[in-house]
Amino acid sequence: MRVLFIAAAAATIALFAVRSAQSQAIPNLNVDPVCHGIAQQAANPSEKGGPDLAFSQCVQSEQAMRQKLVNEWSAFLPTEKSNCIGAEMGGMASYTDLVSCLEMARDARQLNQGK
Repeated sequence: MRVLFIAAAAATIALFAVRSAQSQAIPNLNVDPVCHGIAQQAANPSEKGGPDLAFSQCVQSEQAMRQKLVNEWSAFLPTEKSNCIGAEMGGMASYTDLVSCLEMARDARQLNQGK
């Protein structure tokens, strides 16, 4: 029984360590679903290029936000990264939303430190 308890505890610790390590890497988000949604909402029959152009512009914008994230990644705490990445994985993934979440978390932390 004791061996089983130790094995379960070790497995729990290993899982936590893997999840923590994963949350510290910049995620590779699939922005296609959110960009398809934006393109459909922005579609105007008289617009040149239509939804295909809006989709490609959205993807370019999301890739630019990912590059911004790469440049700022070290400014965020591990807990901020974990919380915001978890929030993004719950819905339609967007680098724009992830950067916004991380920046708000960082700004709140800095405000609290100033008190």
